[in-house]
Amino acid sequence: MPTNPRPGRPPAEPLPALSVIGLGYVGCVSAACFAARGHRVVGVDVDEQKAALLRTGRSPIVEERIDGIVADVVRSGKLRITDDVVDAISATDVTLVCVGTPSARDGSLSTEYLERACAQIGTALAAKPGWHVVVFRSTMTPGTCEGVLVPALERASGRRAGVHFGVCVNPEYLREGSSVRDFASPPKTVVGELDPRSGDVVAGLYADVPGPLFRVPIAVAEMSKYVDNAFHAVKVAFGNEIGAVCRSAGLDSHRVMDIFLADTKLNLSAAYLRPGFAFGGSCLPKDVRALVDLARRRSVDIPLLAGLIPANEAHVRRAVDLVVACGRRRVALLGLSFKAGTDDLRESPLVELAERLIGKGYDLRIHDANVSLSRLTGANRKHIAEHLPHIDRLLTDDLAEVVAHGEVLVVGAATPEIAESVARIDDRPVIDLVRLPDAAPRRGDENYIGICW
Repeated sequence: MPTNPRPGRPPAEPLPALSVIGLGYVGCVSAACFAARGHRVVGVDVDEQKAALLRTGRSPIVEERIDGIVADVVRSGKLRITDDVVDAISATDVTLVCVGTPSARDGSLSTEYLERACAQIGTALAAKPGWHVVVFRSTMTPGTCEGVLVPALERASGRRAGVHFGVCVNPEYLREGSSVRDFASPPKTVVGELDPRSGDVVAGLYADVPGPLFRVPIAVAEMSKYVDNAFHAVKVAFGNEIGAVCRSAGLDSHRVMDIFLADTKLNLSAAYLRPGFAFGGSCLPKDVRALVDLARRRSVDIPLLAGLIPANEAHVRRAVDLVVACGRRRVALLGLSFKAGTDDLRESPLVELAERLIGKGYDLRIHDANVSLSRLTGANRKHIAEHLPHIDRLLTDDLAEVVAHGEVLVVGAATPEIAESVARIDDRPVIDLVRLPDAAPRRGDENYIGICW
């Protein structure tokens, strides 16, 4: 959910003047669109050919509607172009940094252009009185802004970020080909703020823009862009791998995907996208293996789909590693079925976790209010007999007894009873696989360990 409502702006309050450093796709669209919204904008780029085009009211990029917008804002004087960073910053209140962050040879992020921009901005800030906010729109990995760019600004300016000038990260969500429309109606607005004063200024730039607004720590904003792009890449690869398997089987992949896309409850939704523990149950592992086998038999290479089971197994190993790192032998496992509210143990990752801990010699006790040995039948009973043959000595319906046994508590279900019991524990490690309701306030507690938060 959005973390803040969008701020309003008093009618008489003047719009802040903006400088935009880097006039490629993101910078050009940002500069032109903010100018069209009434801001006074100064654009900066070292490419003289690009700058010359803009000075004459012509866009250096090919993009829907951008030519007319650039022509209008240059003609009206709302957008001015210079190659002088000091001039641009002295004439404005907020600087948007939109320079490139290309990949280095090893795949890592190159911050060369960002650091060069920070050196120039810092020099300009050293000579400028009053408060100025530096906003990074360039895509950068978490930790880059606070670990690399803020120190560079402070060195060059001789001033302190958050005290003498502001810093924010404001990722862009502009698709080439529709970036002007996306600027006017983004899916969301994210403001990563070093301090609330800076966040207020940047959030105010988008006061009249629709969509949810998130004001978050800087590193969260940095990561948010990578999550989006990684998921977009996953979706493309997923669709293409399904298409390849369908083609090998003589099926129309688009008819298959029409059915898939019609499901907005599970397929095109927030379902399954919250970090937690591994998947399991009677369907997902079995059906993924069958699909991978179908592709293998037809000599279709599907590395994304083939990687799902190994990725799931790696997540179970993470849980084992967290228990091992605690250095204690008595473990309480709270939850055993693959899904809360059921007694289905088939391919439950919690059964797999229990099996691995027993194999490593841990003294394990288990509680799951929904699992009763006397009621287990069929494949469910067979599965648990194969994987935990001595479960009758491990499983008890006495939650207090299991909690008292554990020197380490592993939470695999978020029932109110378990959450209440765990909330009273402050002297033993709690490994949370489900993100308990009070997880966020406990993040600073050394005895609270979230599996992926």
